Amino acid sequence: MGIKDYTNLLNRIKEQIRDAQVRTMAAANSQMLLLYWQLGNMILENQKQKGWGAKIIQMLAADLKNEFPEQKGFSERNLKYMRKFAENYTPLILHAYTLVATRLKSSGVSQQSTIALLQADEKQFVQQVAAQLENTENQSGAFVQQPAAQIDEVIFLQSVVAKISWSHQMVLMDKVPHLGKRLWYMLNSLEHGNSRNILSMQIESGLFERQVKTKKITNFQNTLPPAQSDFANYLLKDPYIFDFVQAREKADERNIEEQLANHITKFLLELGQGFAFVGRQVKFEIGNQDFYADLIFYHTKLHCYVVVELKARPFEPGDASQLNFYVNVANDKLKTCHDNKTIGLLLCKGKNDVVAEYSLQGYNSGLTH
Repeated sequence: MGIKDYTNLLNRIKEQIRDAQVRTMAAANSQMLLLYWQLGNMILENQKQKGWGAKIIQMLAADLKNEFPEQKGFSERNLKYMRKFAENYTPLILHAYTLVATRLKSSGVSQQSTIALLQADEKQFVQQVAAQLENTENQSGAFVQQPAAQIDEVIFLQSVVAKISWSHQMVLMDKVPHLGKRLWYMLNSLEHGNSRNILSMQIESGLFERQVKTKKITNFQNTLPPAQSDFANYLLKDPYIFDFVQAREKADERNIEEQLANHITKFLLELGQGFAFVGRQVKFEIGNQDFYADLIFYHTKLHCYVVVELKARPFEPGDASQLNFYVNVANDKLKTCHDNKTIGLLLCKGKNDVVAEYSLQGYNSGLTH
């Protein structure tokens, strides 16, 4: 067996595995976005038909957390984004995006007309595309008139909207209200495999406007991010997709941790040594993301908060960093000038003392394991 032939075979197999991983996660991402779009439409429909206000989102978030405690994707903040997601991407806009994306991927399309369409305001963008849809697709008019809840999910899944990660979507909804520009940034992210952070930087630096001047805005080819790109790597680790796909496995782990939380809470309170229960799965919103601390107590004698992180598995190096994160957050969000610094307590199913020792070195916070 030649080394060169074997190396070539190994590289081909590794490439095949990476491609399959990206396709699998991209499919899961599309299904998750479809769900978010459907939930957003359900919220919109009920608010319009029944006159429900914003409180319905708060109530849904609380009830969904009780029903699906292992999933973080149904927070109040995320449900508001889902509502905006559905509001932004009506059936007409999804049709428009599919049509314009096809034009942008074609080298035979007039650059001037494409630039004009992408730069048009929302009303003109919709009117121009609607006219083209009417001329090119007889069924489109009937489709557009239907309520969003009756739209075939295939229409959504075929659009470029279903191919961008939820984190990318939130950046675009926050920073790019212009529909044409938003579509271009979606296609550009797919073409070059840009991460969410790169996308945000490109928007802030006005990449679209610069590319328009040099007329480098068409001929997109990719419908999936390159396997080695930042975008693909992010998809493989996307916490929203992970929660969505791993719901059952995480539910089993969460059930173990809930039992452990009940036991630890009862144990600490029965000690009678100053522990007062503050909350379980306490939410902190940091940098437009939601984080949840397992348990938080207040020690009345030490005059400090105690953050407890529970792991239904052996200790891992990243656990210390996570606990330190919550200790710092508690110091910033909960601690007052009358309190001492927060103490962190990490409880694992087991630990490797050497790994734990290396992991905890350098932390000045009160961490214990």
